[in-house]
Amino acid sequence: MNAALAERQAPDEFGPTVYHATESDAGLALEVGDFNLWYGQAQALYDINLKVHKGLVTALIGPSGCGKSTLLRCLNRMNDLIDTLKVSGRIKVGDDDIYARGVDVIALRKRMGMVFQKPNPFAMSIFDNVVYPMRVDGVTDRATLEQTCERALRGAALWNEAKDRLKESALGLSGGQQQRLCIARAIAADPEILLMDEPCSALDPIATARIEELIDDLKGTYTIIIVTHNMQQAARVSDNTAFMYLGRLIEYGDTATVFQVPKASRTEDYVTGRFG
Repeated sequence: MNAALAERQAPDEFGPTVYHATESDAGLALEVGDFNLWYGQAQALYDINLKVHKGLVTALIGPSGCGKSTLLRCLNRMNDLIDTLKVSGRIKVGDDDIYARGVDVIALRKRMGMVFQKPNPFAMSIFDNVVYPMRVDGVTDRATLEQTCERALRGAALWNEAKDRLKESALGLSGGQQQRLCIARAIAADPEILLMDEPCSALDPIATARIEELIDDLKGTYTIIIVTHNMQQAARVSDNTAFMYLGRLIEYGDTATVFQVPKASRTEDYVTGRFG
């Protein structure tokens, strides 16, 4: 998707982003300001401005190649692994500019849990999967690890299904269970923000419903940013929605307004199925 996006240049006729008022008493978890990204000479993100409120679910939607996963991976600097990457602007998590000089990227990523499109459990036991982030941090106390495992599995709505199987391989779980396990691993280190990149795209409808219920349970405790190609899912699970097109943020605000009374013509065309 990155290569396809980088090959295209956004046209000049885009107007300013349309913003709708969003309400939250908890303040901002994350703020993106005038953010641009290039792969070599090809620009992929254009002047992104986005405020994400604490404890809410924010959905990034748009057609394939629009830049939503690229933006998500900028939030924990996963795109740093690309040699030709260049960025400008700022992304702040709390009061910290994550692209400032001297930022500890490893510490930053501990503040953000990441869940990918396909479940990616490690080839080890369920218990060892969940406590892996703790062991990386040097935690060896068994009681602490056991408490963390139970807390995370309960948080991921997997404890009752896994509590008698903790020593078994995580690869023996179903696809939906594996994805909930990955969510448990992501929240084991108690991050501030959960980033989810199409977490249901590889799951059946029943497993998808369980993940959506889980997202609803986790919001408030965590700030959640989810990339989804499924507009119905975005409408069901998110408080706020950002519509992206050709690397630009077209419209952003509370989900009901974006879906029911969008102000930008491109947003209306997308949510009504005229393209995408």
